[in-house]
Amino acid sequence: MTRVKICGVTNAIDLRAVVETGADAVGLITDVSADTPREIDRSTAADLAARTPPFLTSVAVTMSETPEDAVDTVRSVAPDVVQLHADFDAEQLGYVRAETETQVVPVVDADSPHRAREIDEAADAVLVDSTTESGAGGTGETHDWSATGELARELSSPVVLAGGLTPDNVADAVRVAEPFAVDVASGVERAGGAKDHTAVARFVRNAGRALDEPAVSEGELG
Repeated sequence: MTRVKICGVTNAIDLRAVVETGADAVGLITDVSADTPREIDRSTAADLAARTPPFLTSVAVTMSETPEDAVDTVRSVAPDVVQLHADFDAEQLGYVRAETETQVVPVVDADSPHRAREIDEAADAVLVDSTTESGAGGTGETHDWSATGELARELSSPVVLAGGLTPDNVADAVRVAEPFAVDVASGVERAGGAKDHTAVARFVRNAGRALDEPAVSEGELG
């Protein structure tokens, strides 16, 4: 079954909703240079990470400028995993993991599969996203899912698919790319930084059922 991460949770009410849907991970965005309504300060991120119950993975999502900055963020928030929107090489990723004893998930742009190959051995998973020039995610734009699927079969690291996913398209994305996990932020919101709890539940349900249901061919539509 494909795992699901709900990213950009900003408050305890939305965290509780994520827990109730049976999602696998929750993303807490902090210390980022991008202008996003989903960013929270370290104190809030640490509080939400501490509130995250067993068997739900807390993920600190950050745009650290240096490995040392990433280590500082992880030590402040104390997540289970750190997701790094940063151009760190394999050695730097290894440094962050060793210093924090936390699993590391670097983000790569869908148009830069070569970077995923370069850091494959140093990553605990690789998140493939449609990113901005600064490396930020949350663009709400999809990319070539089949290419991500090919990359996933090539890498030794698990691949997380992100970028423009919604409750309506996640099942198709999973069937095409067959990723280890899918990641959504803006696709399940009623407003910037506020989750639509019904949409979150639909997303989790549709992602989980995708590989158990046959795809609908064009001839069967309408």
